[in-house]
Amino acid sequence: MVTEDDVRRLALALPETSEKLMYGTPAFYVRGRWFARIKEEGDLLVLPVASQEDKQELIAAQPGTFGSTPHYDGHAIVLVRFGAVDPAEMGEPLTDAWRLRAPGRLAACLGDG
Repeated sequence: MVTEDDVRRLALALPETSEKLMYGTPAFYVRGRWFARIKEEGDLLVLPVASQEDKQELIAAQPGTFGSTPHYDGHAIVLVRFGAVDPAEMGEPLTDAWRLRAPGRLAACLGDG
């Protein structure tokens, strides 16, 4: 199971990432653009994805890991359940979200995902 500290460590290891509050909870930014936020409940991570289609594919493929709420309907945003992943598994969706929000040249420094 991933913890808030694991998410923080993974997020802040990505280039030019900073942490600040969003809606009173920890959120992670790359050059001023958010790419991850811990929900108020503390057991879900909010991540942008490339498209609503990608969101639906993730949820369909791994419904125990990925989900959504009515609040995020119509948005390319997915929720990741802390209890369903370990730190190594959290790294991939977190890095993918970072790549989506990072400027092109900065994202390129991590290579292809």
